[in-house]
Amino acid sequence: MTMPFDFWREAFINDADLELAKSSYAQLSSEPYQPYIDKLDLKQFYSLPIPKSYLYCTEDNSLPQGEWGWHPRMSNRLGLFRFVQMPGSHEVMFSNPGGLAEKIIVAGRD
Repeated sequence: MTMPFDFWREAFINDADLELAKSSYAQLSSEPYQPYIDKLDLKQFYSLPIPKSYLYCTEDNSLPQGEWGWHPRMSNRLGLFRFVQMPGSHEVMFSNPGGLAEKIIVAGRD
């Protein structure tokens, strides 16, 4: 499946100018639909005794902000975790790759 550009731009890369949004959209490939409908049992993953970090991009609108958003609803599943926050959209790897790299280092500092 492929998202229409207008939806993708506002929900996934709203922190980029039009030129960057168009060039990054051109690099995307369609995603298979099956992973969206397959049920995964992640209980074993969530219970692994390994350090966990959660990187939260504050302008990520791919899920609605607030109660149904990425954080805290998704992050709380991890149990104890290191919280790392940065400005940026869901596609921050296009709009701020250097900042993302720095935050990944912070997330894995130990």
